[in-house]
Order: sequence, then C-alpha cells, then structure tokens
Amino acid sequence: MATKSLTLSALAGLPFVEPGDDLAGLLIAAIRRTGIVPQSKDVFIVAQKIVSKAEGCFADLNTVVPSAQAVALAQEVGKDPRLVEVILSESTEVIRKRQDVLVVAHRLGFVMANAGIDQSNVDGEQSGKVLLLPRDPDASAGMLKASLDREFGVDLAVLINDSFGRPWRLGVVGVAIGAAGIPALQNMIGAPDLFGRKLRVTEIAIADEIAAAASLLMGQGAEGLPVVHMRGYDWKGAATSALSLIRPKEMDMFR
Repeated sequence: MATKSLTLSALAGLPFVEPGDDLAGLLIAAIRRTGIVPQSKDVFIVAQKIVSKAEGCFADLNTVVPSAQAVALAQEVGKDPRLVEVILSESTEVIRKRQDVLVVAHRLGFVMANAGIDQSNVDGEQSGKVLLLPRDPDASAGMLKASLDREFGVDLAVLINDSFGRPWRLGVVGVAIGAAGIPALQNMIGAPDLFGRKLRVTEIAIADEIAAAASLLMGQGAEGLPVVHMRGYDWKGAATSALSLIRPKEMDMFR
C-alpha cells in the first residue's frame, strides 16, 4: 500500500486585515509570495477573524443600550451588560449560563460560547469594538473559492475555521463554520469495515478535522498566521456546506 501524507503550510506575511479589504486579493498575493502553486483539491483554511474583519462585522459596545433581559443576565454571569446585549442579538436561545459562562445557539445554528463574539486580537479593548461572526460563512467561503479558482485555474476548497470549546473535554479546537468545494460531512453508513461489516452510524466531520489540523499552525494567540494551505487529501462526494455539520435540535440529547 502506498504511503499517504498531508502537507499543511501557514502563509506568512499577510497584512492586518481592515474592513473593506479585498480578502481574496490579499490571499492571492500571499499565495504567490510563498511560492505555492495551487492544485485542484488543495484546501485553503482561513481564520474567521480575518473574514469578519474584511466584512466589517464589528459592534461598538459604546453605542449599545442593554435591555432589561441583558442587564439581568449580565448580573447572573458576571459580564458587561452591553456585551450580553450583543450576544443576545446574535443568538436565538440561551442554552447554558453560570458565572463567566454564557452558551447560546447562534443565529446560524452553532451552539457556542458568547455567540462567537471576540475581543482577542481585535484592536478594540479601549475603543469598545467587538468582532462578530461573518453574516454567512458558507457564502464567504464560496466567494473566496470562486476568486482563487478563477485566478489559478484550478478547483480548490476553502474552509473558514473558528475555535470552539466542546462538551465533555477541556480546551478549544478548530472547527469549520464555512465550507466550499468539499464535503463537510461524509456519510459512511452502509460502507464496509475491514471485515466486511457494514457501518451503521459513522459520519466523518471532514471539514472539522481539517480545520483542527490547520489550527495547530494558526495558533490561538499572537502567531499572526490566519491562512493555511493543505495538500494531499483526496476526498470523494459532493461538496456540502458547513451547516451540514450542525446536529438538528431534535437529535441533540443535551438541549
């Protein structure tokens, strides 16, 4: 059997992204600068933060007037009432709450802490700016893919990743919140195992596994490496969105 391998490379030298920047153009320039020659079925993994920044997905806490619900909830969890108001505005349901913890169902369907609202690596601690998730991460991934495909004459995949905590386990891992050009979720039900027994429940979160691998290079602090190139994964099946990874509420035993 031939040896299988994956290669992941972080793209260095990407400038700080500002609202209104042509993110696809910045990616293309960074790809050329690193000497990567894109091939079909390469995957580019892009950190959520730079997508949100380019799309101007900010809220200014200085302009937020918290509702009575936000004030009461902020007192329970020990957070800024203005931040809680923004979290509620980005959410459809509060799932869990306790001191310093607010887990919600984001408007896009993700169950996550603080609706994905972030102040780390955002130049807004004094100004009051906080960063929201992209309005439609799957669409953002699709637009980046279209630009890269057109520029390099190939058929790539693009993932947008973010860091999520997980039930039962400590630590954050990278997950895909946007996907284009790749099956985000692979259904293996009915496929045989090594001994011919048919798999009954196995589904593989391909996009999440790739997003997690890329996060090892991106880091969680001051690394400044928000884009990773991956080569060597030969997937099969039709492309699906990152939304296909969300467990339906009626199947979620913990809600």
